[in-house]
Amino acid sequence: MLTLASKLKRDDGVRGPRASNPASDSTRRVSVRDKLLVKEVAELEANLPCTCKVNFPDPNKLHYFQLTVIPDEGYYQGGKFQFEIEVPDAYNMVPPKVKCMTRIWHPNITETGEICLR
Repeated sequence: MLTLASKLKRDDGVRGPRASNPASDSTRRVSVRDKLLVKEVAELEANLPCTCKVNFPDPNKLHYFQLTVIPDEGYYQGGKFQFEIEVPDAYNMVPPKVKCMTRIWHPNITETGEICLR
């Protein structure tokens, strides 16, 4: 699943640890967000409860994914709730944007699905 990490390792193996062409280095530069997400997605997949599923529409874009939650207890038991998560470029200084795609009444979710935790 971690396509970005395997791609980085493969590219380093093809070019060697340091390439002499500065133009190719600038096109291959990986953002801090993507480096953090490689580690965090691996941790997420390892620790995700069985009531949740993560879907990456494009495995090369770890900054956009969908989460499906199917609670097995509590008030929302039996429901299926879908969320879209987009991690901005300034991630780690700016929080991810989460939108609930399932119409639901919840005090922290607006009618259009925006999540408000303030």
